[in-house]
Amino acid sequence: MKTFIVSLQFLTRFSIYRGAYDERAYGRAPLFYPVVGLILGICWLLLYLAVSFLFPRPAIAALLVAGLVVFSGGLHLDGFMDTMDGVFSGRPREQMLEIMRDSRVGAFGVIGLAVLFLLKYSLLLSLPPLVVPRLLPVVPALSRWGMVYAIARFPYARPQGLGRLQADYTGGRELALATLQAVVAAALAGPAGMLLFLSALAAAHWLCRCFTHQLGGLTGDTYGAVNEILEVLLLLVACALGQAAGQYFAWPGGF
Repeated sequence: MKTFIVSLQFLTRFSIYRGAYDERAYGRAPLFYPVVGLILGICWLLLYLAVSFLFPRPAIAALLVAGLVVFSGGLHLDGFMDTMDGVFSGRPREQMLEIMRDSRVGAFGVIGLAVLFLLKYSLLLSLPPLVVPRLLPVVPALSRWGMVYAIARFPYARPQGLGRLQADYTGGRELALATLQAVVAAALAGPAGMLLFLSALAAAHWLCRCFTHQLGGLTGDTYGAVNEILEVLLLLVACALGQAAGQYFAWPGGF
């Protein structure tokens, strides 16, 4: 139970546990990332339901982009910006890692964040309205499962760091349990959810291979980048599916 609470606190703005730092609970926190992502997704859906009758669609899309940042505390956006600064710097590997460690944000980080927000806003605005309630709980769950895949399957690039502990504690067992959670969450989007899960798997593997090739491994920043890029990709796939075959976002019989 403590591991779940630590995972919830780490990935969200919800503060529950006030006890002493528990290294093992923090290290095993990725085990529950998809469940926490689903909780974030439900909050995202509730926000959508609260504003969908009050504002036009462009305003709703903007509020959804801002809402997920508020719910998650922007944790992964910081990692995404640091990763953009590092991998697009054109420097040698060690200098890339140093750039990513720097708390200051560079031009590539700012440009990347602007493009990321623009894509999220445009894709949320483009989703067929009937697809949105089915999709919103699923996207954060699958994107955060992608981080578990990255942590469990790829080496860590630094001898120390926030992600090092999780990399040490997260292996095949944790990934299998997290995958089960992700598949159950994906089922909420009907048959299309299974295609979304496969898309997340393929994209997470490709991204991790690219980052590992450039950096010699992954870091906490690249975990955040994987999450943010997967969110955009899943929205993109959902837009294409929604336009072509929106009925596949519900199981036969109406579930």
